[in-house]
Amino acid sequence: MDTLLTYLPFFLGLVATGAVSGVLAGLLGVGGGAIIVPALALVLDLLGYDDAIIQHVAVASSLAIIIPTGIVSARSHHKRGAVDLRVLRLWAPFILVGTLIGGLLAGFFSGNVLRVVFGVMVYLVAANIVFDVLRKVIGHLRDSSLSHRAFASVIGFLSALMGIGGGSLSVPTLSALGLTMHAAVGTAAALGVAIAIGGTIGFIVSGWGVAGLPPFSLGYISLPAVVAVGVMAGVTAPLGAALAHRLDQKTLKKVFAVFLVLVGTQMLWKALVS
Repeated sequence: MDTLLTYLPFFLGLVATGAVSGVLAGLLGVGGGAIIVPALALVLDLLGYDDAIIQHVAVASSLAIIIPTGIVSARSHHKRGAVDLRVLRLWAPFILVGTLIGGLLAGFFSGNVLRVVFGVMVYLVAANIVFDVLRKVIGHLRDSSLSHRAFASVIGFLSALMGIGGGSLSVPTLSALGLTMHAAVGTAAALGVAIAIGGTIGFIVSGWGVAGLPPFSLGYISLPAVVAVGVMAGVTAPLGAALAHRLDQKTLKKVFAVFLVLVGTQMLWKALVS
């Protein structure tokens, strides 16, 4: 009983994290990873796990959680006609391969390297939302299938290292390639499922046999975290999707940019002080 009470705050924290990340998954198409990763990393740090594996476990568990969350979110957007099936078919195979490679290679990087990648990338994405640089640079490539495949592969690789569903990267890229903001968010949510599957497999393999992992881990993936956070995120994702379709595109972009700056700052600060 004492042991259960000791871990009660931990599980309550996971439930709250799942609820918030689910809403954000539907609202921003980010799969909730930008919230799940820092939250899980904080919980693991408070529980005293080795800093060398904390970020890897948080990233891997986030990707596994995003599988059901992404499915629910994608279905909600698809019902509203916001998933571009042509782009989905073009991107999905390449984003899956890129994410699988990223997950397999992640074990060779330190936790701080993963934090810096996360922080820098979301800063770049936020800057693009404000200044719309990406549209000016790649907008003319919207009809190039080769360019679409290249972007999908790179986004898949980076998403695996960040532990996100790819929305932070694929939403602005798809928007720059001509999709409306609502369609970009909906399609990114669907692509997040492919990202999560590839990354999950990669992190299971790369984390197999690593010492000091939390109990009931499969490679770098913490199964208790997957269940506790994943269930709540799956329940609340449709709420975020519904809210997204009540906001105009300008408002949605501003919310997205502010959100990314806050998360990126937290991750870079952690990398600098640890």
